Amino acid sequence: MTYETILFDEADGVAVITLNRPAVMNALNTKMRAEITAAVTNAAASARVIVLTGTGRAFCSGQDLSDRVDGDFDLSKTLAEEYEPMLRAILAAEVPVISAVNGAAAGAGANLALAADVVIASESASFIQAFTRIGLIPDAGGTFVLPRAMGMAKAMGAALFADKVTARQAADWGMIWEAVADDAFDAYWRARAAQLAKGPTAAYARVKQAVRASLSNDIEAQLALEARLQGECGRTADFREGVDAFLEKRPARFQGR
Repeated sequence: MTYETILFDEADGVAVITLNRPAVMNALNTKMRAEITAAVTNAAASARVIVLTGTGRAFCSGQDLSDRVDGDFDLSKTLAEEYEPMLRAILAAEVPVISAVNGAAAGAGANLALAADVVIASESASFIQAFTRIGLIPDAGGTFVLPRAMGMAKAMGAALFADKVTARQAADWGMIWEAVADDAFDAYWRARAAQLAKGPTAAYARVKQAVRASLSNDIEAQLALEARLQGECGRTADFREGVDAFLEKRPARFQGR
């Protein structure tokens, strides 16, 4: 496909989706949301890992406030018809999704980043729940993800005050996986993506399913789900290869099946 607001590259099992509106700090407009949705959906069918990142000095500054229809926003409609499909595509992907946050991630841009399975940020990056600055509440999944990722106290403070959270704070609070020095950032996330692309893809899909289900399951339901998914993993070629590699004291050569 040809895209106007994003860049897309896929090689060696890694699909990289780069938000590419640097003049507006990669703000999300209708076209970009549709293109991200399409790119994630397509990549999930062919790649073994997906990376979301941005061009320029920002990851994503959130909603493009100039992107209006007839001079006004219908925010409920925009969320239901444009944001939700984008977020659901990320959540439904059966391959790992990494957000490589290269700079500021604000508003819906922060919550787009946090929708990924793993968030790796450069140390100069930041996360801002900027919504109350314009009289709104966190959306794009923010009110769901934040309390679960960083606890009620930190989530409430971030949402009410709309203060900048540095990448280092975000890592310390459990909001993201890790913060990486700027000069090592690009090489680091690429190495992490390559690591996952060589891994047991079928197991990764079930890891995602089990961990996300744990947010609503009780212990009995979760144990039953673990048993079912582990049984499925035990019938894969990657499990057999993993055991053989362990016994033969060599690196496993996973095929993703």
